[in-house]
Amino acid sequence: MPDDAPETRPPGSGPTETRPPESRRRVAAEIWIVLGLSLGQSAVYAVVNILARLAETTALADQSTQLNPTQSPRPYLDLTYQLLGIAFTLVPVALALYLLSARGRSARAALGVDGSRPWRDVGWGVALAAAVGIPGLAFYVVGRAVGITVEVQASGLDAYWWTVPVLILAALKNALLEEVIVVGYLRERLIDLGWGRWRFVVASSVLRGSYHLYQGFGPALGNLAMGLLFSWFYTSRWGRRRVVPLVVAHTILDVVSFVGYALLPPEWRDAMGL
Repeated sequence: MPDDAPETRPPGSGPTETRPPESRRRVAAEIWIVLGLSLGQSAVYAVVNILARLAETTALADQSTQLNPTQSPRPYLDLTYQLLGIAFTLVPVALALYLLSARGRSARAALGVDGSRPWRDVGWGVALAAAVGIPGLAFYVVGRAVGITVEVQASGLDAYWWTVPVLILAALKNALLEEVIVVGYLRERLIDLGWGRWRFVVASSVLRGSYHLYQGFGPALGNLAMGLLFSWFYTSRWGRRRVVPLVVAHTILDVVSFVGYALLPPEWRDAMGL
Protein backbone atom coordinates (compact mmCIF):
# COMPACT_ATOMS: atom_id res chain seq x y z
CA MET A 1 0.00 0.00 0.00
CA PRO A 2 1.48 3.39 -0.95
CA ASP A 3 2.03 6.15 1.58
CA ASP A 4 -1.15 7.99 2.42
CA ALA A 5 0.04 11.35 1.15
CA PRO A 6 -2.42 14.27 1.02
CA GLU A 7 -4.35 14.42 -2.23
CA THR A 8 -4.25 17.28 -4.71
CA ARG A 9 -7.07 18.55 -6.86
CA PRO A 10 -7.37 18.11 -10.62
CA PRO A 11 -7.04 21.31 -12.66
CA GLY A 12 -10.10 23.55 -12.54
CA SER A 13 -11.71 21.93 -9.50
CA GLY A 14 -10.59 24.50 -6.96
CA PRO A 15 -7.69 25.77 -4.87
CA THR A 16 -5.09 23.38 -3.49
CA GLU A 17 -3.40 25.51 -0.84
CA THR A 18 -3.08 24.35 2.76
CA ARG A 19 -5.71 26.13 4.79
CA PRO A 20 -4.97 27.95 8.08
CA PRO A 21 -6.15 26.34 11.34
CA GLU A 22 -9.22 28.60 11.58
CA SER A 23 -10.34 27.60 8.10
CA ARG A 24 -9.67 23.92 8.79
CA ARG A 25 -11.89 24.11 11.86
CA ARG A 26 -14.65 25.63 9.74
CA VAL A 27 -14.28 22.84 7.17
CA ALA A 28 -14.47 20.20 9.92
CA ALA A 29 -17.56 21.90 11.37
CA GLU A 30 -19.12 22.01 7.90
CA ILE A 31 -18.54 18.27 7.43
CA TRP A 32 -20.24 17.49 10.75
CA ILE A 33 -23.19 19.75 9.90
CA VAL A 34 -23.74 18.21 6.46
CA LEU A 35 -23.45 14.68 7.85
CA GLY A 36 -25.66 15.59 10.81
CA LEU A 37 -28.37 16.64 8.37
CA SER A 38 -28.04 13.49 6.28
CA LEU A 39 -26.22 10.17 6.54
CA GLY A 40 -24.34 10.88 9.76
CA GLN A 41 -27.73 11.23 11.42
CA SER A 42 -28.80 7.96 9.78
CA ALA A 43 -25.67 6.27 11.14
CA VAL A 44 -26.43 7.35 14.71
CA TYR A 45 -30.01 6.11 14.48
CA ALA A 46 -28.81 2.84 12.90
CA VAL A 47 -26.39 2.21 15.78
CA VAL A 48 -29.14 2.85 18.32
CA ASN A 49 -31.47 0.62 16.31
CA ILE A 50 -29.10 -2.34 16.23
CA LEU A 51 -28.43 -2.00 19.98
CA ALA A 52 -32.18 -1.99 20.61
CA ARG A 53 -32.57 -5.07 18.40
CA LEU A 54 -29.82 -6.91 20.26
CA ALA A 55 -31.57 -6.11 23.55
CA GLU A 56 -34.78 -7.77 22.34
CA THR A 57 -35.63 -11.26 23.49
CA THR A 58 -36.33 -12.16 19.85
CA ALA A 59 -33.28 -13.33 17.90
CA LEU A 60 -31.92 -10.94 15.27
CA ALA A 61 -32.72 -13.43 12.50
CA ASP A 62 -36.41 -13.42 13.55
CA GLN A 63 -36.72 -9.63 13.32
CA SER A 64 -37.48 -7.63 10.18
CA THR A 65 -37.22 -4.16 8.71
CA GLN A 66 -39.12 -2.60 5.84
CA LEU A 67 -37.75 -0.23 3.22
CA ASN A 68 -40.01 2.19 1.33
CA PRO A 69 -43.01 1.68 3.62
CA THR A 70 -46.45 2.97 2.75
CA GLN A 71 -47.29 6.31 4.38
CA SER A 72 -51.06 6.30 4.05
CA PRO A 73 -53.88 3.86 3.16
CA ARG A 74 -55.15 6.48 0.70
CA PRO A 75 -53.25 5.94 -2.58
CA TYR A 76 -52.78 9.54 -3.72
CA LEU A 77 -51.92 10.75 -0.24
CA ASP A 78 -49.36 7.96 -0.03
CA LEU A 79 -47.96 9.08 -3.41
CA THR A 80 -47.74 12.66 -2.14
CA TYR A 81 -45.86 11.60 0.99
CA GLN A 82 -43.48 9.41 -1.05
CA LEU A 83 -42.61 12.24 -3.46
CA LEU A 84 -42.19 14.76 -0.64
CA GLY A 85 -39.89 12.37 1.20
CA ILE A 86 -37.73 11.88 -1.88
CA ALA A 87 -37.54 15.64 -2.57
CA PHE A 88 -36.65 16.71 0.97
CA THR A 89 -34.10 13.91 1.39
CA LEU A 90 -32.17 15.42 -1.54
CA VAL A 91 -31.87 18.85 0.12
CA PRO A 92 -28.56 17.90 1.85
CA VAL A 93 -27.22 16.93 -1.60
CA ALA A 94 -28.06 20.41 -2.87
CA LEU A 95 -26.44 21.88 0.25
CA ALA A 96 -23.25 19.86 -0.25
CA LEU A 97 -22.98 20.93 -3.89
CA TYR A 98 -23.66 24.55 -2.93
CA LEU A 99 -20.93 24.48 -0.29
CA LEU A 100 -18.46 22.89 -2.70
CA SER A 101 -19.09 25.70 -5.18
CA ALA A 102 -17.85 28.33 -2.72
CA ARG A 103 -14.58 30.23 -3.11
CA GLY A 104 -14.55 29.94 -6.88
CA ARG A 105 -14.60 26.16 -6.81
CA SER A 106 -16.58 24.22 -9.43
CA ALA A 107 -18.66 21.45 -7.87
CA ARG A 108 -19.33 19.95 -11.30
CA ALA A 109 -15.60 19.82 -12.08
CA ALA A 110 -14.74 18.48 -8.64
CA LEU A 111 -17.19 15.58 -8.90
CA GLY A 112 -16.93 14.99 -12.64
CA VAL A 113 -20.61 15.74 -13.22
CA ASP A 114 -20.58 16.64 -16.91
CA GLY A 115 -21.44 15.10 -20.25
CA SER A 116 -17.90 14.51 -21.45
CA ARG A 117 -17.99 10.68 -21.25
CA PRO A 118 -21.56 9.43 -20.74
CA TRP A 119 -21.14 5.95 -22.23
CA ARG A 120 -17.96 5.26 -20.31
CA ASP A 121 -19.61 6.44 -17.08
CA VAL A 122 -22.61 4.19 -17.72
CA GLY A 123 -20.36 1.27 -18.67
CA TRP A 124 -18.35 1.55 -15.46
CA GLY A 125 -21.58 1.92 -13.50
CA VAL A 126 -22.98 -1.32 -14.92
CA ALA A 127 -19.67 -3.09 -14.23
CA LEU A 128 -19.61 -1.88 -10.63
CA ALA A 129 -23.24 -2.93 -10.12
CA ALA A 130 -22.41 -6.41 -11.39
CA ALA A 131 -19.35 -6.61 -9.13
CA VAL A 132 -21.37 -5.59 -6.06
CA GLY A 133 -24.73 -7.25 -6.71
CA ILE A 134 -23.89 -10.94 -6.31
CA PRO A 135 -21.52 -10.55 -3.31
CA GLY A 136 -24.07 -8.23 -1.68
CA LEU A 137 -26.80 -10.86 -2.01
CA ALA A 138 -24.37 -13.44 -0.65
CA PHE A 139 -23.66 -11.26 2.42
CA TYR A 140 -27.41 -11.06 3.03
CA VAL A 141 -28.07 -14.78 2.58
CA VAL A 142 -25.12 -15.82 4.75
CA GLY A 143 -26.06 -13.23 7.37
CA ARG A 144 -29.60 -14.62 7.50
CA ALA A 145 -28.25 -18.16 7.77
CA VAL A 146 -25.95 -17.39 10.72
CA GLY A 147 -28.49 -15.13 12.43
CA ILE A 148 -26.76 -11.72 12.21
CA THR A 149 -29.10 -10.15 9.63
CA VAL A 150 -32.74 -9.18 9.98
CA GLU A 151 -35.30 -9.93 7.29
CA VAL A 152 -35.22 -6.97 4.90
CA GLN A 153 -38.46 -6.23 3.06
CA ALA A 154 -37.28 -4.02 0.20
CA SER A 155 -40.68 -2.51 -0.54
CA GLY A 156 -43.76 -2.01 1.60
CA LEU A 157 -45.74 -0.13 -1.04
CA ASP A 158 -49.06 -1.44 -2.23
CA ALA A 159 -49.50 -2.18 -5.94
CA TYR A 160 -50.58 1.03 -7.68
CA TRP A 161 -49.83 2.43 -11.13
CA TRP A 162 -47.22 4.70 -9.55
CA THR A 163 -45.47 2.08 -7.40
CA VAL A 164 -42.67 1.19 -9.83
CA PRO A 165 -41.91 4.82 -10.87
CA VAL A 166 -41.73 5.85 -7.20
CA LEU A 167 -39.42 2.93 -6.38
CA ILE A 168 -37.14 3.96 -9.26
CA LEU A 169 -37.11 7.54 -7.96
CA ALA A 170 -36.33 6.23 -4.47
CA ALA A 171 -33.41 4.24 -5.88
CA LEU A 172 -32.05 7.33 -7.67
CA LYS A 173 -32.54 9.37 -4.49
CA ASN A 174 -30.49 6.89 -2.46
CA ALA A 175 -27.76 6.85 -5.08
CA LEU A 176 -27.47 10.64 -5.25
CA LEU A 177 -27.58 11.05 -1.47
CA GLU A 178 -24.98 8.42 -0.70
CA GLU A 179 -22.55 8.82 -3.58
CA VAL A 180 -22.53 12.62 -3.71
CA ILE A 181 -22.15 13.08 0.06
CA VAL A 182 -20.30 9.97 1.27
CA VAL A 183 -17.90 9.87 -1.69
CA GLY A 184 -17.77 13.10 -3.70
CA TYR A 185 -18.38 15.74 -1.03
CA LEU A 186 -16.50 13.93 1.73
CA ARG A 187 -13.46 13.38 -0.47
CA GLU A 188 -13.32 17.09 -1.39
CA ARG A 189 -13.61 18.27 2.17
CA LEU A 190 -11.15 15.73 3.55
CA ILE A 191 -8.60 16.99 1.02
CA ASP A 192 -9.14 20.42 2.59
CA LEU A 193 -8.20 18.85 5.93
CA GLY A 194 -5.06 17.30 4.47
CA TRP A 195 -6.28 13.70 4.49
CA GLY A 196 -4.73 11.23 2.08
CA ARG A 197 -6.48 8.78 -0.19
CA TRP A 198 -6.57 5.75 2.07
CA ARG A 199 -7.80 7.63 5.13
CA PHE A 200 -10.67 8.87 2.98
CA VAL A 201 -11.38 5.37 1.61
CA VAL A 202 -11.59 3.88 5.12
CA ALA A 203 -13.64 6.75 6.59
CA SER A 204 -16.12 6.76 3.70
CA SER A 205 -16.54 2.98 3.83
CA VAL A 206 -17.03 2.80 7.60
CA LEU A 207 -19.65 5.55 7.37
CA ARG A 208 -21.46 3.67 4.58
CA GLY A 209 -21.49 0.47 6.60
CA SER A 210 -22.61 2.18 9.81
CA TYR A 211 -25.85 3.64 8.49
CA HIS A 212 -26.89 0.19 7.25
CA LEU A 213 -26.57 -1.40 10.70
CA TYR A 214 -30.33 -1.24 11.18
CA GLN A 215 -30.49 -4.15 8.70
CA GLY A 216 -28.10 -6.24 10.79
CA PHE A 217 -24.39 -6.96 10.65
CA GLY A 218 -24.44 -8.79 7.31
CA PRO A 219 -25.70 -5.83 5.24
CA ALA A 220 -23.45 -3.48 7.22
CA LEU A 221 -20.38 -5.54 6.31
CA GLY A 222 -21.59 -5.86 2.72
CA ASN A 223 -22.01 -2.10 2.42
CA LEU A 224 -18.62 -1.51 4.04
CA ALA A 225 -17.11 -3.72 1.32
CA MET A 226 -19.11 -1.84 -1.31
CA GLY A 227 -17.80 1.41 0.13
CA LEU A 228 -14.21 0.21 -0.11
CA LEU A 229 -14.73 -0.65 -3.78
CA PHE A 230 -16.60 2.55 -4.65
CA SER A 231 -14.29 4.98 -2.86
CA TRP A 232 -11.18 3.20 -4.17
CA PHE A 233 -12.57 3.25 -7.72
CA TYR A 234 -13.54 6.92 -7.42
CA THR A 235 -9.96 7.89 -6.57
CA SER A 236 -8.34 5.49 -9.05
CA ARG A 237 -7.11 6.21 -12.57
CA TRP A 238 -10.20 4.40 -13.87
CA GLY A 239 -12.71 6.34 -11.80
CA ARG A 240 -10.99 9.69 -12.36
CA ARG A 241 -12.89 11.29 -9.49
CA ARG A 242 -16.20 11.06 -11.32
CA VAL A 243 -19.24 10.38 -9.17
CA VAL A 244 -21.60 9.51 -12.07
CA PRO A 245 -20.50 5.84 -12.42
CA LEU A 246 -21.16 5.34 -8.71
CA VAL A 247 -24.62 6.91 -8.99
CA VAL A 248 -25.39 4.68 -11.99
CA ALA A 249 -24.22 1.55 -10.17
CA HIS A 250 -26.08 2.36 -6.96
CA THR A 251 -29.29 3.18 -8.84
CA ILE A 252 -29.16 -0.13 -10.72
CA LEU A 253 -28.62 -2.09 -7.50
CA ASP A 254 -31.52 -0.40 -5.70
CA VAL A 255 -33.88 -0.59 -8.69
CA VAL A 256 -33.27 -4.34 -8.96
CA SER A 257 -33.77 -4.71 -5.21
CA PHE A 258 -36.83 -2.47 -4.80
CA VAL A 259 -38.71 -3.22 -8.02
CA GLY A 260 -37.74 -6.88 -8.07
CA TYR A 261 -39.02 -7.31 -4.52
CA ALA A 262 -42.27 -5.49 -5.32
CA LEU A 263 -42.95 -7.56 -8.45
CA LEU A 264 -41.98 -11.01 -7.14
CA PRO A 265 -44.91 -13.13 -5.93
CA PRO A 266 -44.88 -13.57 -2.11
CA GLU A 267 -44.34 -17.33 -2.39
CA TRP A 268 -41.21 -16.75 -4.49
CA ARG A 269 -39.83 -14.30 -1.94
CA ASP A 270 -40.48 -16.80 0.86
CA ALA A 271 -38.72 -19.55 -1.10
CA MET A 272 -35.64 -17.36 -1.58
CA GLY A 273 -35.66 -16.17 2.03
CA LEU A 274 -36.30 -12.55 1.03
